[in-house]
Amino acid sequence: MVTSVLDEHYMRLALDEARAARRFGEVPVGAILVSDGRVLARGHNAPIAQHDPTAHAEIVVVRAAARSSGNYRLPGTVLYVTLEPCAMCVGALVHARIARLVYGAADPRAGAAGSVFDLARDTHFNHRLEVTGGVLEAECRGIIQEFFQNRRGR
Repeated sequence: MVTSVLDEHYMRLALDEARAARRFGEVPVGAILVSDGRVLARGHNAPIAQHDPTAHAEIVVVRAAARSSGNYRLPGTVLYVTLEPCAMCVGALVHARIARLVYGAADPRAGAAGSVFDLARDTHFNHRLEVTGGVLEAECRGIIQEFFQNRRGR
């Protein structure tokens, strides 16, 4: 099991990606995919830039790691993401056989790893994810709240 010190380290890298998304005018969500202590892929939300509604940070990272590894399955990997994934993203993580999901802030509107739905551990699927939430939660929530406050002109 990865220690909380490592979880915080990788979540800080995901926060760097979230800040990059913010600079591009995207909702600031960042993600990092790790295997055996090595970062396989990193990315951030990019639906506006890519003209792709599926270009959430998690999907961007899973696609990059699958391409670089030459395999659509990514067993034994850990995904760090600043916001709890939506149903689309959890579905992709299940299909990719990601072993563990670590997220920062819960998403009370669309979270699919325990907040609104719990697709990550749903027994109907043939794969379930180990889930750890709340890593650097205040910082992860803060960057998203600030983004939307600025967008609303507050």
